[in-house]
Amino acid sequence: MAKEVKKVAFLTAGGLAPCLSSSIGFLIKYYNEKAPNVEMIGYVNGYMGLLKGESIAVTEEARKNALVLTEHGGSPLGNSRVKLTNVKDCVKRGLVKEGEDPLKVAADQLVKDGVDVLHTIGGDDTNTTAADLAAYLAENNYPLIVVGLPKTVDNDVFPIKQSLGAWTAAEEGAKFFLNVVKENSANPRALTVHEVMGRNCGWLTYKTAVYYRKMLNRKIKFLPEFGLTKKRQDVHAVYVPESRIDFASEAKRLSAIMDEVDAVNVFVSEGAGVADIIAEMKKRGETVPVDAFGHPRLDKVNVGQYVAKRLGELLGAEKVQVFKSGYFARSAKPNGKDLRLISKCCETAVECALNGVSGVVGQDEDNQAKIRACEFTRIKGGKPFNVRKGSFRDLCKAIGQPNPRKKRFDAIH
Repeated sequence: MAKEVKKVAFLTAGGLAPCLSSSIGFLIKYYNEKAPNVEMIGYVNGYMGLLKGESIAVTEEARKNALVLTEHGGSPLGNSRVKLTNVKDCVKRGLVKEGEDPLKVAADQLVKDGVDVLHTIGGDDTNTTAADLAAYLAENNYPLIVVGLPKTVDNDVFPIKQSLGAWTAAEEGAKFFLNVVKENSANPRALTVHEVMGRNCGWLTYKTAVYYRKMLNRKIKFLPEFGLTKKRQDVHAVYVPESRIDFASEAKRLSAIMDEVDAVNVFVSEGAGVADIIAEMKKRGETVPVDAFGHPRLDKVNVGQYVAKRLGELLGAEKVQVFKSGYFARSAKPNGKDLRLISKCCETAVECALNGVSGVVGQDEDNQAKIRACEFTRIKGGKPFNVRKGSFRDLCKAIGQPNPRKKRFDAIH
């Protein structure tokens, strides 16, 4: 028999995605419907707020107007990147004292606040941290459960088929490029590189390119007499972390396009070839900083600039520009398709919470994509995009790019 739920808490963590605000709104909506007497609070700035005991109450007015949150991007609670098992980092940031265990501090704060259910909304790092917390709570007999929701624009969480907000991020990235592609008219022989988010997974880059090409087909009219052609504004290359970039052969292929339409447009994941770039940086004696989760700081690696420099030289580009759609895309409010998925997942999350079931609620790809609480022990990040699947090969074929090869940059410099 599940314990009666009297108080629930929410937190959002990690990077933004077009689902955080909406998830809070829908969770409140379904608690209003299924357990109207439940008290609700939100921890400010993710796990940081939990460790510091900083929270805000969900007032009656907020409960009545909860769905206003579905009209906004970002997070109404604020985010942070805190890993509860990284004791050194938590101490350094003043979140716990020397000698304290952040997991115990978090657990004790939840008990102090009278919380029965904690809802975590975040990506793989957030939910693996939630898994650590859930395991700690169970092992130490704390009477509360954790129910997560999968947020990441990368769409790279095992075993979640579709992360919340990822469709919207792809659509927004495509809209972003519809404007910046016009920069290729500012100079002859223009190389335009669109860097898309995706540390380990190329799904978002692929999907953004697909959405962009659909927009070109459906929404844009062209006038070839003025150089306004689809081929000039099309995507000419898509590079993802799961496949190799052969700069030599790509330079030959793309040079022909540059000669024909006076421009080349490249979509590249921010994590494509990171290991190779870092190896080069280390040879030069450079140090790459990491975040609290041990990930290399991608803003310091700067894949977009690296690819732009290499291709720019090989193509004899007169103007090389790199545009990053990440912050534009991840801060958007969700589109209709995402809203429907978020709503379904939040309703299931509330039902799981009321029935005492822990886990990350999403489409379980090992269970016919059924929306359910996926066990925390099965949650991990870094799920790769399958570049061998037909849809990616179809994209490559459509833009004249060879089928993907093994994962690595070539050794040509």
